[in-house]
Amino acid sequence: MLQPEATVEHGPAPVKVEFDNFEHGFPAGFGPRGWSHLAYMVAIAFATFQLVIAAWNVLPSQVVRGVHVGFLILLTFGLLGNFTARTDLGRVFAWLVGALGFLCGLYQWFFYADLIARDGDPTQLDLVVGTLLAVLIFEGTRRLMGSALPIMCGVCLVYWFFGQYLPAPLNHRGYDFDQVVTHLSFGTEGFYGVPIYVSATYIFLFILFGSFLERAGMIQLFTDVSLGLFGRSRGGPAKVAVFASGMMGTISGSGVANVVTVGQFTIPLMIKFGYRRAFAAGVEATASMGGQIMPPVMGAVAFIMAETLGVDYSVIVKAAVIPAFLYFASAFWMVHLEAGKHGLVGMKKSEIPSAWRAVVNRWYLVLPLAALVFMLFEGFTPLYAGSMGLALTVTLILGASIVHGFSSQVLRYVFWIGLALVVGAVSHNGLDIMRIVLIVAALIAITAVTRGGRATLAACRDSLADSAKSALTVGMACAIVGTIIGMMTQTGVGTIFGGWVIGLGEKSLFLALIMTMLLSILLGTGIPTIPTYIITAALAAPALAKLGVPLIVSHMFAFYYGIMADLSPPVALAALAAAPIARENPDKIGWEAMRIALAGYVIPFIAVYSPALMLQPGDPMAAELGFYGAVVYATVKALVAIALFGMVAIGFLYTRMTVIERVVAFAASICLLGEFPYSDYFGFIVAALVVVWQWRQRPRNAVAAA
Repeated sequence: MLQPEATVEHGPAPVKVEFDNFEHGFPAGFGPRGWSHLAYMVAIAFATFQLVIAAWNVLPSQVVRGVHVGFLILLTFGLLGNFTARTDLGRVFAWLVGALGFLCGLYQWFFYADLIARDGDPTQLDLVVGTLLAVLIFEGTRRLMGSALPIMCGVCLVYWFFGQYLPAPLNHRGYDFDQVVTHLSFGTEGFYGVPIYVSATYIFLFILFGSFLERAGMIQLFTDVSLGLFGRSRGGPAKVAVFASGMMGTISGSGVANVVTVGQFTIPLMIKFGYRRAFAAGVEATASMGGQIMPPVMGAVAFIMAETLGVDYSVIVKAAVIPAFLYFASAFWMVHLEAGKHGLVGMKKSEIPSAWRAVVNRWYLVLPLAALVFMLFEGFTPLYAGSMGLALTVTLILGASIVHGFSSQVLRYVFWIGLALVVGAVSHNGLDIMRIVLIVAALIAITAVTRGGRATLAACRDSLADSAKSALTVGMACAIVGTIIGMMTQTGVGTIFGGWVIGLGEKSLFLALIMTMLLSILLGTGIPTIPTYIITAALAAPALAKLGVPLIVSHMFAFYYGIMADLSPPVALAALAAAPIARENPDKIGWEAMRIALAGYVIPFIAVYSPALMLQPGDPMAAELGFYGAVVYATVKALVAIALFGMVAIGFLYTRMTVIERVVAFAASICLLGEFPYSDYFGFIVAALVVVWQWRQRPRNAVAAA
């Protein structure tokens, strides 16, 4: 049965996490007094619109994008007014401003045919609406997420208007006001470009999917399974954090959201069992940010990447699987070494739940996720697969609520078997969304008259509203980043940066990669992962592809370092989220997180030189070992490299390592990253020598206690 809210039972009361803006979510609820009802109804309308669009293709794409942006602006300004305005008059003004934005979105619908007919020849009203839309998107994003992203996009606008006065090669031919506004506010390469298309289709649907799974108890299932599997092992609490956050990543693409949900339980648990506060928070921040690279959701970037590259979503997911496994294996290895270095033990058997019992009690929660992954790999579109996954989740939730009122176990089995037969019958000749909707409608009607059913339906309704609220930051970021995309497509300025990368890469591909990495990290310190990826991919990924890097690998390269920026001081947003839970300085947490996530900084480099790691062609070992042999070789090499990096970062294997041992291990790991003659052989040999040397030292050196 649907839970009122997703909570973790094994820990202290949740710690309230506050930020300087609303980038990582609004406070609980929808505002004060009657204003909350208005925001709640708008959120329900927004979610309903998105569900209808996902199920039935009833509107042109441009109209869908326009209405989606209109809802984003309306709800953004409305909630900002509800939570920040001090008077009702201030809230009225905020909602009126939001309503103007909604009308700008409806403008795309009402004048759809006329806008197509006069494309390139805007009327005065078109220019007014387009300019107003730009102002509202910039101001809404600033209020929602801070100034960094609007300032960056504002600089692009200034260049767009006045770049013709710059010296070559930075100048362009010059564009009039109407050309800029038309390109930005009415085409498909500005505010309504690929990012907002993905936000209006895939992203919202998968946010809703994750929200329903979380409320159904998926967090509790992940936590119990993690505790049961790893709680008793050496340093078990930290391993629980890594594993639980990795599993959470399959349904939630928000790293910071993972920190403030799973971290409420895991961080205090790690501290209780002897981990330093900064290290405990760093572990959770590292593992939670990995949720953005964990298929199938991947922080919504996977959808944008698939649309940008014009490939199936499953291709992106396949490319991400092995690197995601390596990332979490690295974090797991780091906490294992840290526990060994300080002699930290696991939990008592009486303190942990049974993983098997948790699976037996909640196995059905895995079905929607399994069905989603199956459909994605079978070639169904993400929109269709997400719709069916959501429908299955709702079906299970409503069914569980219905059988909860049955006193007889036999009746429960009969109900589930009957429901399965009905679904199987209507799906016999292929899945039809209308039939699925009718089944869900019937279950809603039955649930409404059963004991506790109305509470379940209310919780489902709350999930719809909360999903709309959660979609605001992602959606507004996707909208405003269209400024950069529009500027680059019309002026061609991206080719200048690309030329610099190519010129540098002709001398050294490694230096070109370093330049791209620094760009991603620098951008990511001020703006969220999605716009960081979009900007870096537009600027550098095509240049890396021209240097011989497979296109998907080049895009993944840009994506990974945008994530790493959230772990890198001085900003380190994931560390900022973990700080109040751990009661520790965010900078200390950020540096610990960087150390724990060291493999995350090197995996993209390994993939560039060994594309088989992302299941891409062009690997130099494929000629000798075949494609799958090259995949195995690249994976083993990456595992050895991250094992060495872990030893260097923690300073421990079988016993504490000396400075010389760490230097030698670091040299071996660098050899496994490089591409010079015999580098792999040298790296493997030195790695083996370091391990043997450490093993021989073990009998003569006791493991140090904390």
